[in-house]
Amino acid sequence: MGTRGQITISRRTVLAALAASVPLMSASATRAQSDLATPVLPGSPDARPVTVTVAGRGIRVDGQPFAVRGVAGDGPLALLPGLGATTVRSYGEDPGPLLDEAGLLGLKVIAGLWVGQPRQGADYADAAFRARQLAELEAVVTRYREHPALLMWGIGNEVEVELADDTPVWPVIEEVAAMVARVDPAHPSLAVLAETGTDKVEKLRRAAPSVTVLGLNSYGDALYTVAERSRKQGWDGPIIVTELGALGQWQAARTPWGAPFEPSSSQKAIQLRRYLTALEEAQVGAILFLWGQKQEVTPTWHSLLLPDGAWLEAAEAMAEAWGGQAPGGNQAPRIDTLRVATDPSAPYASWAAEQEGSFTLDAVEPGSDLMEVRWLVMAESTGRGVGGDPEAVPELYPDAVRQSGPTGARVSGLAPGHYRLFVEVRDGQGAAATANMPFEVR
Repeated sequence: MGTRGQITISRRTVLAALAASVPLMSASATRAQSDLATPVLPGSPDARPVTVTVAGRGIRVDGQPFAVRGVAGDGPLALLPGLGATTVRSYGEDPGPLLDEAGLLGLKVIAGLWVGQPRQGADYADAAFRARQLAELEAVVTRYREHPALLMWGIGNEVEVELADDTPVWPVIEEVAAMVARVDPAHPSLAVLAETGTDKVEKLRRAAPSVTVLGLNSYGDALYTVAERSRKQGWDGPIIVTELGALGQWQAARTPWGAPFEPSSSQKAIQLRRYLTALEEAQVGAILFLWGQKQEVTPTWHSLLLPDGAWLEAAEAMAEAWGGQAPGGNQAPRIDTLRVATDPSAPYASWAAEQEGSFTLDAVEPGSDLMEVRWLVMAESTGRGVGGDPEAVPELYPDAVRQSGPTGARVSGLAPGHYRLFVEVRDGQGAAATANMPFEVR
């Protein structure tokens, strides 16, 4: 889903300030990670490149078992070590700044090598294009192969998506993987597919033998069986879910006008706890999408952070699964329900243009901090991207929320059309909760 150039939060540049803000890990975090390779910080005198090997279904860093637990995205990294994360995934931008920042925090990086997608115009019948792309990727591998924070190379992202015939992509993936094996034998290559399909893993296994780690983007309840389905197609090496989320918009129920229902941040966290537990039990690596903020159906669907860096309950789910601790030991606000006041069981709201809509909110703050509640109305997104392609942020209607408070809001003054009401609940301690509801004005 995620692609190069889509992530909207910029990386912080003051690394010392970021590192200073990392919360101490709990004793349970130390116990949970005792079997992981000890990170060597690039800034320390003994910083050196590491050798990463595939051992059966596991990954080893300098001979020690390494559990891939982390995120994809461009948000601030300082919170991640305290959550128990070990890894950050990139997609294809210059990995240098990320490698440097991650290394200072003791994190490893799956550095993305962007492979052009045929649905976006990449022509793999053009030998000159393939040669140029391979040379550009080889230059990246050559430049960063000795970086101490490098874990492995991530080849492409869903290159096979939306193709009636995916035959041309597998030889290209093998070309890149073979180049990595030749130029940087100390770090394995991983190829990223959009789920397993009925035979995609088998195609990759047969056509790209130089790929030694399988990456799969998978969402929702498909995560329970993703490892089993991969094994049935013959993959016996390490598996990393390179993107995972509580629910993909393509999996969600919809309104009569086609708007998918987005779970609240609290509902997402409940599901993520289940999925992360299942992946840990299956010994499958887990990379959550998206550590940052982006518009994809809504600005909150896949975002694990708000634009100002406030973290959601998903961070607690990560910490619980990985033996870490939420920032400062804090708990995010919880949203129990966002409902239509006149019909609490209605999944969406609908009213005539001359009328108004009324909504109720039931939210709690576990730490008893004072909650700040923000409401806003946005047009329903119509420019839906494919595979995470960029989407324009829909128009905001700041004057449509006529009355609002901690327990509800009233909306009016809108022209006929389709919209969403969003609510943010913040605790003033860096944590937040979000929910939204689609509605129509007739």
